[in-house]
Amino acid sequence: MSRPHYILLPVSQVFIGFSLLCAFLLNLLPWGHFVGAPDFVALVLVFWGIHQPRKVGIGLAFFMGLMMDVHDSTLLGENALAYTLLSYLAIMVHRRVMWFPIMTQALHVLPLLLLTQALQLLTRFIVSGRFAGWLSFIESVVAVILWPVITWILLAPQRRAVDRDHNRPI
Repeated sequence: MSRPHYILLPVSQVFIGFSLLCAFLLNLLPWGHFVGAPDFVALVLVFWGIHQPRKVGIGLAFFMGLMMDVHDSTLLGENALAYTLLSYLAIMVHRRVMWFPIMTQALHVLPLLLLTQALQLLTRFIVSGRFAGWLSFIESVVAVILWPVITWILLAPQRRAVDRDHNRPI
């Protein structure tokens, strides 16, 4: 019951950029067209929007969205609009979400991902007149299932050792 409370080190801008680059590269892999493949860029953007809202903001989300638009060959601004909304909503609820354990955080992230995915599907429907289907929402559920793993990986460089120095109280 008594889990250790970690005092996190400050996050490096280089690590944030590296994590966004890795998420972008994961989205470039060919599994992105399978049903249920999560949007790693959206997942990492919402993570950093919740954990570091002053370092990762709406501008970076817009830029990552434009890069995904170019990669997906979709309407320019479709992913940018969705990622911008996702980043705004993550920054808006970041103080509330940080109080909860990881699994409850995942439940708070689910509506954010579902809303941005619905916005993407609505944009595609308006432009092309075709609906992708309800199964495409599984990707948000898979992303929420991956939330504890992503949290553990992205917070790992910031954790201090539990018993690092016995002479210091922190």
